[in-house]
Amino acid sequence: MLLEEFDYDKSAVIEPWFVHQPVESFPETVVSIFHHTLFQRIVDFLDGKVIAETKDVDGHWPVYEVQYKGHRFAFYKARLGAPACVGSFEDIIPMGAKRIIVVGNCGVLDKSIEDCGIIIPTAAIRDEGTSYHYSPPSDTIDVNKNYIQEFISVLDTFGYPYVTGTTWTTDAFFRETPGKVARRKQMGAVCVEMECAAMQAMCDFRGIEFFQYFYAGDNLDSPHWEPRSLSGTVKLNEKEKIALLAFELAYRIEEKKNE
Repeated sequence: MLLEEFDYDKSAVIEPWFVHQPVESFPETVVSIFHHTLFQRIVDFLDGKVIAETKDVDGHWPVYEVQYKGHRFAFYKARLGAPACVGSFEDIIPMGAKRIIVVGNCGVLDKSIEDCGIIIPTAAIRDEGTSYHYSPPSDTIDVNKNYIQEFISVLDTFGYPYVTGTTWTTDAFFRETPGKVARRKQMGAVCVEMECAAMQAMCDFRGIEFFQYFYAGDNLDSPHWEPRSLSGTVKLNEKEKIALLAFELAYRIEEKKNE
């Protein structure tokens, strides 16, 4: 199988730094979320200023600088799906990023996880193609190798319950068949999304720290699909507070570095 054809050569015909150069004083930590309305609300709330941008056939994608508790962070809208998400962050890393914190939405494979409940993945099932270009073949990849305890401390401070477990990263949400759901649950998956395994593999390859957590959306652990708060503007205030936890984690990382 071609997905088993991992190339250990670190060099490529096209490298990200051929296109993007370092940005002066670029923040080391980039925080990112997917939901466009939620993203803009946080840009406005934190008074974001554009410091860079990425470009592709879909348009221009600004990178903002925001301040939280006296520290500067980059803020960027993540792209949906592993290839687009990884490719856009490949563009950002040459600008000066050293650490990426992503807030994602996911479907749950365990109906006991409440709508908008927080999930911290510890491993990801590699049911997508992008990660296999950055890491040798395997069924799973360890994720969140740094900062789990720091993030749990954040959640405890603000009174948020959470669950930990394996996530299922897929390329095709319209092919989450009942059989696949059952098999992924047998592998230990508690949720499903489209980027985590690939982002961890890319960050490992590039030597970048990576942390991701999810807020729960639709429920697949039911005889019939339950959308819950997956789409639209449902529970945006609650989701905004959950997203801002990423900046609290980034702040604590910066404070710890300065001790």
